[in-house]
Amino acid sequence: MKRKRVARLLNRVASAVIAFSAAMVPLVAQGAEPAPATPQPVRPNIVVILLDDVGFSDIGSFGSEIPTPNIDALAKDGLAFTQFYNNARCSPSRAALLTGAYPHQAGLGHLEGVEIPGSKGLLSKLSDRVVTVAEVLKADGYFTAMAGKWHVGISRGVGPWNRGFDHSLTTPFGELYYRDQPQKNAQTVYIDGEKLPASSPRIGKGYWYSSDLFVDWQTKFVKEAEAERKPFFLYMPFTAAHFPLMAPPEDVARFKGKYMRGWDAIRRDRFERQKKLGIIAADAELPAALPGSYDWDKLSAADKDRFDTLMAVYAAMISRVDRSIGTLVDRLEQSGELDNTIILLMNDNGGTAESGPDGRLKGDGLPGSAQSVVWTGMNWAMLQNTPFQYFKHHTQEGGIATPLIVHWPRGIAPELRGTLVREPGHLIDVMPTVVEVSGATYPKAFNGHAILPMQGRSMAPAFRGQPLTRDKPIFWEHEGNRAVRDGKWKLIARFEQPWQLFDMATDRTEMHDLVASQPDRVRTMTQQWDAWAASSDVDAWSESYDIHLKGRTRQIWGGAEMPERPEAMKK
Repeated sequence: MKRKRVARLLNRVASAVIAFSAAMVPLVAQGAEPAPATPQPVRPNIVVILLDDVGFSDIGSFGSEIPTPNIDALAKDGLAFTQFYNNARCSPSRAALLTGAYPHQAGLGHLEGVEIPGSKGLLSKLSDRVVTVAEVLKADGYFTAMAGKWHVGISRGVGPWNRGFDHSLTTPFGELYYRDQPQKNAQTVYIDGEKLPASSPRIGKGYWYSSDLFVDWQTKFVKEAEAERKPFFLYMPFTAAHFPLMAPPEDVARFKGKYMRGWDAIRRDRFERQKKLGIIAADAELPAALPGSYDWDKLSAADKDRFDTLMAVYAAMISRVDRSIGTLVDRLEQSGELDNTIILLMNDNGGTAESGPDGRLKGDGLPGSAQSVVWTGMNWAMLQNTPFQYFKHHTQEGGIATPLIVHWPRGIAPELRGTLVREPGHLIDVMPTVVEVSGATYPKAFNGHAILPMQGRSMAPAFRGQPLTRDKPIFWEHEGNRAVRDGKWKLIARFEQPWQLFDMATDRTEMHDLVASQPDRVRTMTQQWDAWAASSDVDAWSESYDIHLKGRTRQIWGGAEMPERPEAMKK
């Protein structure tokens, strides 16, 4: 470890000497011999890792009991952002991450598949009025590649191969873990736009698991970038841990029985660890479980075993994707690329309560196998999103808060490594950050289309220990759930419900509504949200737009399922 630190220090010294020498090269007089070419700064490689349906507290450095040593090592040697945000759902978050625009501006205010005639914000695909990070970096000489889940328009003719990626291995909707899954969304993979069955030997030899498979493909792409002598941009949107939950049996076995204490006890343990880690304030309050939750002590022994199994599969997935990330980092280090690679890791939404209080445990074969159907459900989602309320779909912290971990040995000051960044940030900040650290140019027009300006601000000042400031609030809308964050203040409302106001400096868990005592602030922030929605093509939401509801009433967990164990509900 000391040798690595010394090597990194020598690299930084060498870079400084080169930069100083370049600055001191005198101007060449007319007719004189030209001066030696000025050494160009080494542009960083960029890796963006996105986890799917993973909660705020599911990694060790944010309070989890699930071992994630490789992700934790990135945080220990980098920065952890404690107030970073996504867009509460898969496609909207991916659209914002890839483009630096808000989801509706990018055409994906809801999932791919929700297309409303006449709408600009619900196109079901990336719009031509935005550019992707890959398009920006490719135009500046980067090698661009991805392996993983797309879900921003393949069904509408928009794939990574025509949005800036040189190479890609893509599952259109995610949900892919094994080559022989029966689920429709897991049966097709694209290689550079060519549609193939997931069982094709061109995808992977032997019986693979997708978290490992994606890293193998990314390793291949790194080698291609090195052969072309280009810096690389890798987009790594894992399918883990999206339902149906699947993990190899040996991984599931490691966690079976570890959740028999129940969601409430383990949630309290995570909460206390978060306080000690500084992720949340030492005097923070832990909200009670939401209506519809089950009382662990009212469940039968068979039900407890069933619920333990659901969470064991989920924990196995988190542990396994951590191992895969560790493999990628090791390979980058072995190739000599790690020090000059900026890695950004985050989640696309909060943990999901979809399937309701009961979760799902169906199908043939062992839980977690290709033939099983496993969803953790609402009760475990409360644990996954500790200490927050609500889940995926919602604009409360449980739906939109994500860890952000940034690792960049050559670019983050040594004295800052292992520290926390507490200023609010959002996925729209990724594009400005990438543009700044790469030196790329963000275009005003692209492929004959006028391009919307970036909506966020760069996070690069944090790499130098400088504060992050914003000149505009952050906004959200998903399924009529809405929010605005302006400094320490957050205004939120569920669909067709009144606004609530919270002071995030003293009440991050959103327990003390200040609407009644702050009418002027509420009025101002409401006007801010209304103006943003009008200028950002945010359509008024109708539940009829959601193809998954099929006319049924949406429950607090996001779907329409009804509890199967009403006798076990908390009073």
